[in-house]
Amino acid sequence: MKNNPTSKLLLFAGMLLIATLLFSCAKTEPVQECLVGKQYGFFYGLLHGFITPVSFITSLFDDSVAIYAVNNKGGWYDLGFLLASGGWGFLAGNKSKKK
Repeated sequence: MKNNPTSKLLLFAGMLLIATLLFSCAKTEPVQECLVGKQYGFFYGLLHGFITPVSFITSLFDDSVAIYAVNNKGGWYDLGFLLASGGWGFLAGNKSKKK
């Protein structure tokens, strides 16, 4: 394959088409069952963000574990989750700097 813009565009379009076809077959889950009980706020968002790596690995083996609390108070939970889970990237980036 030549290294020209047209071939790159065709490759990208083909990959996008395949991804769309694969993702369109994904199963959906009813959210209403998750919206019962305690609502989580900012500090729980921070906590859930910090434990994201552990939650992700556990969720691969246990279907009852989720990374993100669907039943939350909205923007405050999202902000806490984003701040805490984004910290993992900053920590990894600091270790890779050369002195």
